[in-house]
Amino acid sequence: MSAAETTSATTPSFRNEPVLELRRAEVRTSALEALARLDATLPIEVPMSIGEELVRGDAFASVDPSAPERVVARAHAATAAHVDAAVGQAVEAQRAWGATSADERAAVLRRAAELLRGRRLELAALAVRECGKPWPEADGDVCEAIDFLEYYAAGAEALGRGRALIQLPGERNTMKYVPRGVTGVIAPWNFPLAILCGMASAALATGNAVVVKPAEQAPACAKAVVDALHAAGVPHGALSLLPGGDEPGKALVADPRIHTIVFTGSCAAGLSILESAAHVEDGQFHIKKVVAEMGGKNVIIVDADADLDDVVPALLSSAFGFAGQKCSAASRVLVHQQVADALAERLVGAVRTLQVGPAEDFATDVPAVIDAAAQMRVRRYTGLGASAATRVAAATDALPAGDGFYVAPALLVGLPDDHPVIQDEIFGPVLAMQTVASIDEACDKVDAARFALTGGLFSRSPKTVEEVAARTPVGNLYVNREITGAMVGRQPFGGGRLSGTGPKAGGPDYLLQFVEARAVTENTVRHGLVV
Repeated sequence: MSAAETTSATTPSFRNEPVLELRRAEVRTSALEALARLDATLPIEVPMSIGEELVRGDAFASVDPSAPERVVARAHAATAAHVDAAVGQAVEAQRAWGATSADERAAVLRRAAELLRGRRLELAALAVRECGKPWPEADGDVCEAIDFLEYYAAGAEALGRGRALIQLPGERNTMKYVPRGVTGVIAPWNFPLAILCGMASAALATGNAVVVKPAEQAPACAKAVVDALHAAGVPHGALSLLPGGDEPGKALVADPRIHTIVFTGSCAAGLSILESAAHVEDGQFHIKKVVAEMGGKNVIIVDADADLDDVVPALLSSAFGFAGQKCSAASRVLVHQQVADALAERLVGAVRTLQVGPAEDFATDVPAVIDAAAQMRVRRYTGLGASAATRVAAATDALPAGDGFYVAPALLVGLPDDHPVIQDEIFGPVLAMQTVASIDEACDKVDAARFALTGGLFSRSPKTVEEVAARTPVGNLYVNREITGAMVGRQPFGGGRLSGTGPKAGGPDYLLQFVEARAVTENTVRHGLVV
C-alpha cells in the first residue's frame, strides 16, 4: 500500500473551510454590510443558559476594543450557585447524550457547522466588534470553528468503530471508547468562536455533557456557538452557558462531578486549575483530567543563508497580526550575526510603517488590544525594553485618536537574555531581536526557555532544518513561513513544558482526551449452552 493509500485509509475525509477572498471589493462590501446589520442589533443580551432556562443575574458589558463606548453585549454573570445548577443538569443529561451513537452525535456537529456557514459574515462581524479582530482574522476564526465541528465529527465516527485488537483461537478481544463524563470548558477571548467551539465540540462529539464558561470579554461570541449547537440538536441539559468572571470558573474546576476540564489561557491560570483539579473530594471516584493550553514565548530563528525578503513579512505577520494576541505569536527573533544588521535595518523601517487602527478598517495592520489592562501591560513592557535596548522602533506616530485600547507595535533590539521582555509572555505587539553567533547557540537559547508552543526557522539548508527540528522542543515548528495560523487537520496544535499538557487540538489524537477505553475478553470455547 502506498503512503497516500495508507493516509486515506486511516484519516477521516476532511477539507478545511476556504477563507473569504477579502481582496475582492464585493466581498469587502458584503462584510461591511454585515457589520452594519450587527451594529443595528447591539447590545446583544447574553443570559445564562442552564438546561431549558435562560437565567439572568448581575449584568456586565463586553465592549469594542477599538471604541470602548460601544457596548457589544450585556451578559449576565454566573455565580457558584449557577454552576451547581448547570452541572446538575449536565449530570442528568449525560447518560442519554452519552448513549446516542457516534454517528448521531457526528450528524449534530455537522448540522452546527452548516448553521455557522449560513451566518459566516455575521459571526465574523461579531468577532470584529467584540474582540477587535481584523477581518481576515475574524473570518479565519469562523472557518476554524467550522473545521473543528467537521473534523471532530469524522473523528467521533472513527472512534465509534473501536480499535482492532490481536485475536487468538478461543478468545474474542474487543475495545470500545466511552465518554469520560461531564466536561467543563473554560474558553479564551482571542479565538472566541474557534477555540470555544473546538473544545466544546470535541467533548460533545465523544458523548460528554458540557458546561461552558467563556471569557468575560467575549460572551456574545460564545452565545453564538452555543446557540448553533443547541439548534443543531444538542440537548439543552447537555450544554450550558455560564458567562462571568473568576467565580464560575473556579466553581466549575472544583466541582467533584466534573470529569474533564478543558482550558485555554494564561500559564498562571492553567497551573492553578491543575492544582485544584488534583484534589479528590470524598465520594469522588474519578481523577479529573485537565486538557490545558497555556500560551508561549515563541522564537523564530533566522540563519545566515535566509532569504530576508521572506523573513520580514513573516515576522511582521507573526509578531504583529491581531496585535500579537495569539498564543502562537512570535515575540522573539534570534538572528545569525552575519545578517543581523541587515535584518534589523529592514525591520526597523517596516515596523514604523505599520498602520494601527480599528479592526473593521481593511487597511489596519495592528488593531487595538483587548482591554485597558492589556494596554497598560504592553506599554509597561515596551517601556522596560526601550530603556535597555540598543535600538528601538515603534509606530508611535500612527496611533489613532480616541479612547480605543491602542498600543504602538514595537521592535526592541539587543536585550539581554534575562530581561523581562525576553522571558515573560507579553501577549501584545512587541518583538525582541537578538543576535547569535550560530544556529547551535540559537537552539541552546530556545532549549533554555520555559515555554514550548510554537517556533520558526528560516534557512535554505536542509541539514540545518533537520538539525533544528530534531533539537527544538516546541509543539509546532514552522519552517520558512509565518508561525501563526495552524490549520485543523494539517497542523495539530499544542505544546509542552509550561505551554500546556500536550494534546494536539485539531489532530487525530485529541478526542482521546475525552474518552475512556474499555476492553472485553471473552472465552469462546464454551462447555455447553444455557437452555
